[in-house]
Amino acid sequence: MNLGLSILSLARFQFAMTTVFHFFFVPLSIGLALVVAIMETVYVVKKDIMYKHMAQFWGRIFLLSFAVGVVTGIIQEFQFGMNWSDYSRFMGDIFGAPLAIEALVAFFMESTFIGLWMFGWDRFNAKLHCAFIWLTSIGTMISAMWILAANSFMQNPVGFMINTKTGRAQMTSFAAVVKNEQLWYELPHVLFGAFVTGSFVVAGMAAFALLKKKNVTFFRKSIKVSLIVGLVASIGVIGMGDLQTRYIIKEQPMKFAATEGLYKDSGSPAPCAVIEGMDTKNHKANWSIEIPYVLDILSYHKLSGNVKGQNTLNKELHAKYDKKFGKDMNYYVPTKTLFWSFRVMTVAGGLFALIAIIGLYFNRAKSTLIERQRWFLWVLGICTFLPFAANTAGWLITELGRYPWVVYGLLTIADAVSPNVSVASLLISNIVYFCLFSGLGIVMIVLSRRALHQGPDDLLQASDDAPYDPYGKEAFSHE
Repeated sequence: MNLGLSILSLARFQFAMTTVFHFFFVPLSIGLALVVAIMETVYVVKKDIMYKHMAQFWGRIFLLSFAVGVVTGIIQEFQFGMNWSDYSRFMGDIFGAPLAIEALVAFFMESTFIGLWMFGWDRFNAKLHCAFIWLTSIGTMISAMWILAANSFMQNPVGFMINTKTGRAQMTSFAAVVKNEQLWYELPHVLFGAFVTGSFVVAGMAAFALLKKKNVTFFRKSIKVSLIVGLVASIGVIGMGDLQTRYIIKEQPMKFAATEGLYKDSGSPAPCAVIEGMDTKNHKANWSIEIPYVLDILSYHKLSGNVKGQNTLNKELHAKYDKKFGKDMNYYVPTKTLFWSFRVMTVAGGLFALIAIIGLYFNRAKSTLIERQRWFLWVLGICTFLPFAANTAGWLITELGRYPWVVYGLLTIADAVSPNVSVASLLISNIVYFCLFSGLGIVMIVLSRRALHQGPDDLLQASDDAPYDPYGKEAFSHE
């Protein structure tokens, strides 16, 4: 009995669940590594012991996120062979190379230097120890680059040929895979988003601590450093998001049309729908609230220009691919999901920049304004969680906007699933993974909350040369 469930839907749900949960912690780790590295650098330059304590304290949260990210990443990679074996056969020659480099170079680099950093506070001089966290941070970014190189090929296949005997993709140019335009639009956007995540998690948790008026100086300085990073990163997210959007218009116009809720061609000048009621069954918009000219500005940076709608693009895709994939293919993407995800992502990007500016103004030197603005501390505290929603929204656009392809124009999602898995095994593994991820998420939240609740008192009261064990107290204590 399959309970009306299909192998394809269960395999897709399982991978989506794993990816979304994994991507909670990847950008968090990348962002926290940078914020902690900056804090320790300020300590080395200014000789202000407070910044050393800040690096040690927020480093505890970084270690937690890194550990959970590693666990979920391993599970994700296993699924390529478990549920998507036909994809692995087709893509193995190409997909395997960047993943192997990521594991052997980037992850090895991260793991080595994070260990030296964790346990080397009292064993190395300050400058060398600071270099460890910077190398860890750089390692996380390099790791992201190789993962995205593999993902970018799935979005825009380059540097390959199809072996006519095996029907598999074979790499013809590793340089072309690395130089893929998709990668170099996607990577900066992802990294800036990660920096926003790490900075606002620090700022948000520090805001919650300030509400209790404990260790005020410590948490105010934490907010200052994190919001400076957050402001720069927010501007970077907006800028790179614009560039990536214009690239998508050219390479994946169906994805862009869905983010704007366009079924019919926009005409010129093109308005942008703020909100819209969609009839996805009949592929039309029932109503919308629009702002004139904005879609042209977003698409072409001018006040005129026509944007193709999904109905037109669907006809073009059928004309292009019917010979290979048949006339029954559905090229319409999940429009409602992409439309609202795009608005969550864009609104969040602007909101982060605005909050960072306000927060830095309230938290300026020789002013206690931020301590009196409890409403703002609550807003900043809530922003602890907003980057995860924004990152998830962006990832949904990237992956769902590729439908029905797992490798754009080459391999469909339906053709990529493992032929020998069963509904029962997938249903059981979905339940197991859901429980595992829920448990890991709860543990992460509980330990982070415990670390914040206990605060940095043990660090502030210790002497500068006292041995430091990141696992000795705080979040890792079971007392």
